[in-house]
Amino acid sequence: MTTTSVAPRSTGRVRVQRFGTFLSGMVMPNLPAFIAWGLITAFFIPTGWTPVGLLGGFGTTNGVANVGLVGPMITYLIPLLIAAQGGRMVYGLRGAVVGTVFAMGVIVGSLGTTMILGAMVCGPLGALAIKQLDRLWDGKIKAGFEMLVNNFSAGILGFGLSLVGFFWLSPLFDWISTILGDGVKLLVNAHLLPLASIFIEPAKVVFLNNAINHGVLDQLGAQQVQQSGKSILFLLEANPGPGAGLLLAFTFFGVGIARATAPGAFIIQFLGGIHEVYFPFVLSKPMLLLAVIAGGATGVATNVAFQSGLVAPAAPGSIIAVLTVTSKDSYLGVILSVVLSAAVSFLITAVILRASRKRDLAAEAADVDTFGAAVAQNAANKGGTSRVGDLLGTGTNTATATKINSIVFACDAGMGSSAMGATVVRTKLKKAGITDVTVRNEAIANLTDDIDLVITQSQLTARAKEKSPHAQHVSVDNFMASPRYDEIVEQVKAGHGE
Repeated sequence: MTTTSVAPRSTGRVRVQRFGTFLSGMVMPNLPAFIAWGLITAFFIPTGWTPVGLLGGFGTTNGVANVGLVGPMITYLIPLLIAAQGGRMVYGLRGAVVGTVFAMGVIVGSLGTTMILGAMVCGPLGALAIKQLDRLWDGKIKAGFEMLVNNFSAGILGFGLSLVGFFWLSPLFDWISTILGDGVKLLVNAHLLPLASIFIEPAKVVFLNNAINHGVLDQLGAQQVQQSGKSILFLLEANPGPGAGLLLAFTFFGVGIARATAPGAFIIQFLGGIHEVYFPFVLSKPMLLLAVIAGGATGVATNVAFQSGLVAPAAPGSIIAVLTVTSKDSYLGVILSVVLSAAVSFLITAVILRASRKRDLAAEAADVDTFGAAVAQNAANKGGTSRVGDLLGTGTNTATATKINSIVFACDAGMGSSAMGATVVRTKLKKAGITDVTVRNEAIANLTDDIDLVITQSQLTARAKEKSPHAQHVSVDNFMASPRYDEIVEQVKAGHGE
């Protein structure tokens, strides 16, 4: 098959991706807490479905003001969970403890401001601090004194860091939050918020969106929910409409493998919330960025016009998740934003596909695989080599007889798309009579170097190789429908002598 090559990926983009992945690794495991808080908010605040002062934090009980669940959860619980996860990612349980103590100082010092951003910084920094401190006397502690030194060193460091957070860092994070909030207000007041799609939609396709989404939008969205009971910011990136419209257009007007896989991808994207499944379609024809940008901007403009919003992040970005956390007064606006954004994306994609149909049919007749070209582009962008590179870009079977006992599907969060891909391969192996190979899904940040085969979407392979340099690495376009899976099964069978 014919493929194309492009220039290597810039190191700057890789760094932003890695940063976004780290932020995602802190936030994604704690999304159930966000959702629980969002549901409590939706039901129990004064404007909720069933206002309850004792739970919503308004009114008094026996002459005492109700604290409720809404405020303490977003002020303390969620930031502390994020800080603990960030610390754990850097230095295990010990890092989680010190990082959480550090974050507590910032949280208490910034009462009145949601400190999700501060927790994202303090959790990993506190863990890094105790990690470096432990190195100072590693192997130098006399037998019998290890517990004393370890506990007091972490406790004293946590004491100092909590004071630093309380007195010095909390004003800094308050200032940053104020600047970011004022920026969003400026965009809203100037009716420019739809322009955010110009940055967000392309960032999604190249996996740079997590830094924006989890680093900025979650924090500001949570603050808006506390102030007004909902936030439009949770919908800037999560709206499934643009991707759904694009995939529907491919279903009716695409050619070849793109058209064949589009219907299944639509179901996965729209109902399952796994937006990554439409990225290869855009990468195979970059002009389609115009479609998803226009669709995203239409959705944002609709929500601005109807003043609609969500009460918590919608994750994954499924229509089911979106409607579950939609504010009581926002269903019309949110549903219209999804429908209209899908319609705009569909129309523009259809026009582009119809205009290039003759070229696409000629390319298909000449055995030019646009998906394969996208894989080759990503492989070149990563600036590295792969032992199974021929599998990815040309469709050549490069299977070897190397025995494979463990296969890991890895993505940013280790959930959603990677879990679905793992299920597909696990089923294929079972049908082939292979039952002694473990297949699981993990976040890239949690990969280790004792894995035999790692499967990632091609945008993420470079980072996966850093975590598991001695594993075989396979890149795919679509976790649910890759032709490489059958070749992997044959490789496993060959290695097991079957």
